[in-house]
Amino acid sequence: MQTTIGALLITLAVTHSSYAQQRPAPQHQPSRQVDQDRAEEDPWKTISPYFSPPEQWRGELGTYRSPLEFDDGTRVQTATDWNRRRDEILQQWESQLGTWPDLISDPQVEILDTIRRENFTQHRIRFRWTPNEFTTGYLMIPDSDKPMPAVVTVFYEPETAIGQGTPDRDFALQLARRGFVTLSIGTTKASQARTYSLYYPSIEDTRVAPLSMLGYAAANAWHVLANRPEVDAERIGIVGHSFGGKWAMFAACLFDKFACAAWSDPGIVFDESRESINYWEPWYLGYHPQPWRKRGLITAENPAYGLYPKLRAAGRDLHELHALMAPRPLLVSGGAEDPPQRWEALNHLIKINNVLGYENRVGMTNRPEHSPNDASNAIIYAFFEHFLEL
Repeated sequence: MQTTIGALLITLAVTHSSYAQQRPAPQHQPSRQVDQDRAEEDPWKTISPYFSPPEQWRGELGTYRSPLEFDDGTRVQTATDWNRRRDEILQQWESQLGTWPDLISDPQVEILDTIRRENFTQHRIRFRWTPNEFTTGYLMIPDSDKPMPAVVTVFYEPETAIGQGTPDRDFALQLARRGFVTLSIGTTKASQARTYSLYYPSIEDTRVAPLSMLGYAAANAWHVLANRPEVDAERIGIVGHSFGGKWAMFAACLFDKFACAAWSDPGIVFDESRESINYWEPWYLGYHPQPWRKRGLITAENPAYGLYPKLRAAGRDLHELHALMAPRPLLVSGGAEDPPQRWEALNHLIKINNVLGYENRVGMTNRPEHSPNDASNAIIYAFFEHFLEL
């Protein structure tokens, strides 16, 4: 059965509006008709319904401390004020997360093999993504005679995003088909070892929060793309799902050369009632020397260690990191971990963009399930098409 993109978006809109009733989203079969229909539609018309909060959440700010308030209690009034406040937020978070090593701005890329796929060429490549580690990823370059926009995709391993893993997580493949250069990377060895993340300078003595170090690795991947003649360095985004969504969030917030970002259900704020919003785990923000805590929710018998409880005690939350995105565009592809109530956090980012004179820079879709689907992914692809000006 062939499904048009219009039908997919109607499905997502129904899911979005009925989320509170937890109606299951219909299942769809992938369709090549989507590519043809996509070319006939304006991406902004596709995504614009998701760039304003539902009425229930419009203007709601929750209990989050306003990022527009300086530490001395004064308020941001102008764009110039915001630049100072942004520096303050960034300095505070960097002091907690640890200082990145120097970026690898001129990476040496080794091409391991090359194959032809559909309308693009796929290279399996190797490059240094930390000062002491190499990684293997997949660079997909569509046919074109002019510089193209590009997207870094991040996950547990790089094969899923190129179509060799769980369905509906093949972001690199789908974007390459649409004309984006893509670079798929992942923590293959660490995932196999169940340590998942990156530890610098070593897992025995980690001086940068592992989740921040993932952001550093993604910043180096940005340089791999930016140095390619096929890529327009001003038009590079990043996307990831779940673990990859957390990774993409920290990368985009901490490295401002990413032009835009899409985060698929990472859990965009701290929430200790949800086992999958597990920023307290050692491979994210709760690093402590091994042996590690038992995986799972924080309890008196199984407490969190390291940086995470310090951030919570200081009243920090991730909406402060979101603030660093302004005015760059952001899409949250929300599922089980990011329901519509997350607009309470995102509304703070909208207020910052308003100070800077920007509208329609913050979007969110919602689905009951954690897993992405055809409908939610169609919005992600249209988001990149619009904001990276495909």
